[in-house]
Amino acid sequence: MFGRTKSSLSEDHIREALRQVKFPGFSRDILSFGILKSIQLAGNDVTVALHVMTRDENVPRQIEADVRAALQRCDGVGKVTVQLTAQQPPQQNIPMAGNAAPQARPQIAGVKHIVAVASGKGGVGKSTVAVNLACALAKLGQSVGIMDADIYGPSVPKMMGKVDRPTITDEKLDPVENFGLKMMSMALLLDGNSPVIWRGPMIMKAIQQFALAVNWGKLDVLVVDLPPGTGDAQLSLVQTIALDGGVIVTTPQDVALEVARRGIAMFEKVNVPILGIVENMSYYSCPHCGKADDIFGHGGGRREAERMEVPFLGEIPLFAEIRIAGDKGVPVVVAAPESPAAVAFRECAATVMQRLAAKV
Repeated sequence: MFGRTKSSLSEDHIREALRQVKFPGFSRDILSFGILKSIQLAGNDVTVALHVMTRDENVPRQIEADVRAALQRCDGVGKVTVQLTAQQPPQQNIPMAGNAAPQARPQIAGVKHIVAVASGKGGVGKSTVAVNLACALAKLGQSVGIMDADIYGPSVPKMMGKVDRPTITDEKLDPVENFGLKMMSMALLLDGNSPVIWRGPMIMKAIQQFALAVNWGKLDVLVVDLPPGTGDAQLSLVQTIALDGGVIVTTPQDVALEVARRGIAMFEKVNVPILGIVENMSYYSCPHCGKADDIFGHGGGRREAERMEVPFLGEIPLFAEIRIAGDKGVPVVVAAPESPAAVAFRECAATVMQRLAAKV
């Protein structure tokens, strides 16, 4: 495959072959994860030593098979020996973005499903969708929690109308409750309008605490409101806990759709299934004449879902009631459960539950 002769075989040629092997579930090659420990050449015979940190017993077997196949396809290679060792990482050793080998993401005790709500950019109403989606899931009879992982701009407590300080039980934070939902946010731990001026490692520590050091109890669904964007911070966040799926929020215009694709790519990069796309601010209906106006265009979310071959969860209208309800701390799904906006959120929630049930 690589056109090498026996006389020209070298460690560089072996590394070139190994770069064709992807870490299972990831788009990056195994060398970038640092699992290659050594290469030994004896004539045309090759021995490679690998060390993998993972809790998934299928990962070492897959890597060994792929490595062996890649080396056997390399011209000039004779006998191939793969010495692979695997080690389970400590439960609290959370994987970080970068070159470290990925580790199995820990579950949250008592939580059946974890759903992340993300957007490629800010300003598309991601947190509004996350809050109302969580409330709609509760209206469907699910026990629900919402984790506000937008550390720099936490807005969930404001929209949920509850800013009480969390108490502590058994050295874990107790989530604040309202409208039958459990909630945790950095806004509940700050004084007034204090800004969060932290670097990446501190952000990751906070998310780890929200996931593993909160008394979430038994939940059917935990909704995670991710920060906007698709950088290292967001990638690290979705690698921190075992997600059952991601929901992408976009508006209809092309600019938002372009970055929505990056959000989908982010989830795919860390092997998180896409539960679907929500088109927020889909259309505006005049409260006086009832005429609809596609301020940001219309149908872009559905077309993008079809193009990306992911489910389309629904259209959320641009209604003043949604904004007013959020500002008052009573999500529209709770404040006006029969309004068109609330019905749209419940339809999205029902589709999410169907998708989650299909995964079980």
